[in-house]
Amino acid sequence: MTVSPCRRHVFVEHQDLYQFLLSVQENCLKHHCRQIVSISHEIDLVDPLTVLDKLTQANEINFYFENRGKGEAIAAIDAVAKLQISGQDRFSQAESFIKSNLKNIINFSNTKASFTGAHFFCYFSFFPENHQLDYPFPSATVFLPRWQIAVKNQRCVLVMNTVINASVNMQILLQSLHNKIEVITSLKSSLSHLDYFPANLRKKSVNNGQHFQQSVASALKKIQSSELSKIVLADVLDVSSNQNFNLFNSLNNLRKIHPNCYVFSTSNGKGQNFIGASPERLISIHNQQLITDALAGSAPRGKTPAEDAANANRLLNSQKERHEHLLVMDFITQRLTQLGLLPQVLAPRLRQLSNIQHLWTPINAIVPADVHPLKIVAQLHPTPAVAGAARDIACEEIRRYEKFERGLYAAPLGWIDSQGNCEFIVGIRSALIDGDRARLYAGAGIVAGSDPQKEFAEVQLKLQALLKALV
Repeated sequence: MTVSPCRRHVFVEHQDLYQFLLSVQENCLKHHCRQIVSISHEIDLVDPLTVLDKLTQANEINFYFENRGKGEAIAAIDAVAKLQISGQDRFSQAESFIKSNLKNIINFSNTKASFTGAHFFCYFSFFPENHQLDYPFPSATVFLPRWQIAVKNQRCVLVMNTVINASVNMQILLQSLHNKIEVITSLKSSLSHLDYFPANLRKKSVNNGQHFQQSVASALKKIQSSELSKIVLADVLDVSSNQNFNLFNSLNNLRKIHPNCYVFSTSNGKGQNFIGASPERLISIHNQQLITDALAGSAPRGKTPAEDAANANRLLNSQKERHEHLLVMDFITQRLTQLGLLPQVLAPRLRQLSNIQHLWTPINAIVPADVHPLKIVAQLHPTPAVAGAARDIACEEIRRYEKFERGLYAAPLGWIDSQGNCEFIVGIRSALIDGDRARLYAGAGIVAGSDPQKEFAEVQLKLQALLKALV
């Protein structure tokens, strides 16, 4: 029998890990406490989406995040510690929850690869409170997963987070880790080489196009009277299939169709999932270097290179689109400055996706050690790219015009590690999946000069991003 290098490695380290766990347990006995241990282990390369598909249980919360362009993917399965809350102070409560758990975590690792150690996964809803009582996700969820599998630059790391107390049997614990590694490394990708075709869907517009266009016309009057300079109005499309949607095949389609987007999925552990392919990063922090995106102003891609270039040119030179973009850029730089950061604005450029292109300005800053990532998320969410300006008035108007709950749509989703590194995206181009039904969300920024019919067409174009992928 041949033992793979990864397997042999585990057994070589078995003794070290066993001794380490015993010393943690002795400490727990002595101080009558419990401790969380985070064990990181590099394993043979597998696809985290396949692992999520095979290992996740219906009653466990999970999180999936992939950016093919950056060569990284991460799946988080089940929770060792979890916080679910709502209300205005949800970001600061989430920050406290992460900090207090970090004090109680000890790391054991045999690798310096990316994504080792404890990572907390977070998703927040657009508004601090959900008005729709039966909306399936709370307005804030933060959890430390039991199992985490991540790939970065073709290196694969498995993390097991587990609670150690006086009564844990170490041999059973180690056996469970070994068994999990065996199961995971035996998983051959059943997804990446297959093509799945969209399901035969029945579509039902929640608001007819008329309602959306009337809302745009009404918002334009408010903009004319200078109550607002921008508002983002969303629309939803409900679809149903003759069988349950296949989450994993749908995600696989999304990552193929949108390799330059962040493909994501979260589960509430009650059967509902929120998935999408977002082009918009809220913040990314690595070694205290922050990058955020001002992404606003859009145009369709062309059917020919000449048409594509003409559309891009129109977008770059459109006063209306540039005004919309500038509102977002100014807002982000002001908000970062208020936190004591010094934002550096890079040159504007185009962000071209498979069916749409956007004006895009990356913004950089150095993050001081005493500024927690969630403070920045709280300061930036929601940006004018998904709400409007002035923000608070725009949010009130959104509640008035939209007859559905935004929930996780256009809200922050991401992860934070123990070093303050993080990646948060904005949950746009997204869908709420519930068995054989799905609700798709998309929005458009309304500013002076917007045309209700064109804005409606833009929303339909954005809805296609999800519609093409669902199976």
